[in-house]
Amino acid sequence: MLTLRILRDTDSLQELTGLLHRAYAELGAAGLNFTAVDQSPEVTAQRIAGGTCFLAHWGETLVGTVLAKPAEPGSACRYFRQPGVATLRQFAVDPGHRGKGIGLRLIEACEQWARDAGFEEIALDTARPAQHLISLYTRLGYQIVETVQWEGKTYESVVMRKQLGHGWRSGH
Repeated sequence: MLTLRILRDTDSLQELTGLLHRAYAELGAAGLNFTAVDQSPEVTAQRIAGGTCFLAHWGETLVGTVLAKPAEPGSACRYFRQPGVATLRQFAVDPGHRGKGIGLRLIEACEQWARDAGFEEIALDTARPAQHLISLYTRLGYQIVETVQWEGKTYESVVMRKQLGHGWRSGH
């Protein structure tokens, strides 16, 4: 059974980092040096600081994560600096649990967080060579708006955005 919740202080950053390593291993093997391929637990802590980290558990097993963060004025990505824009980052699903809708649930949680916080758009980036990821995000309503070359990365990234609807919700 799948459950989603926000990261707690008592959660293991070592376990979260291990999940990221497993989820990004295939991309790393393809020569794409995403930070999550080999980041340390300390880097994981730095990356999640100031954001809301969602965890997906299948029973007791950690199987997915995504990070929702407000735009950051100091970002090297122009789009990630814009007011009214939230960002979706460090999205990962354990390879052994893909195809179960876990990723979709995580992205929906991130988008709902952004809506609830009053953001107008949500943006993400991924490696241009990772066409399967670009296709996934496109199917979910994201559009390419620019490219960025992150320092130290072996690939160019595409930046994708999605306009967030603020439709009727129960209680509003």
